[in-house]
Amino acid sequence: QVQLAESGGGLVQVGESLTLSCEASGLTFSNYAVAWFRQAPGKEREFVAAIRRNGTTPYYLDSVKARFTISRDRARNTVSLQMNTLKPEDTAVYYCWTRWKGHDWWGQGTQVTVSS
Repeated sequence: QVQLAESGGGLVQVGESLTLSCEASGLTFSNYAVAWFRQAPGKEREFVAAIRRNGTTPYYLDSVKARFTISRDRARNTVSLQMNTLKPEDTAVYYCWTRWKGHDWWGQGTQVTVSS
């Protein structure tokens, strides 16, 4: 059974930073692509960033490019999302995702609130 657990969310001011972490159990994260999504109140869940199995050429939502960085820690079996220069529009619940044995797996989400 695969489980994904996000952590690191919180309440910050505009311009501050946060680092989210997604820890996997039941699979070796480095063997799979991993992505971060977010869902703001009243909006659909949207893609934020993704990293390939080999860690090259990450992908980002245009609005977070140059501010967010996705990375792996193979030793800890985690994927992180470093978020800098946060804006009020980054406020959302952030979810970690991967695909394993033909199924989508999601974490429970972590709340990020950016206050102006």
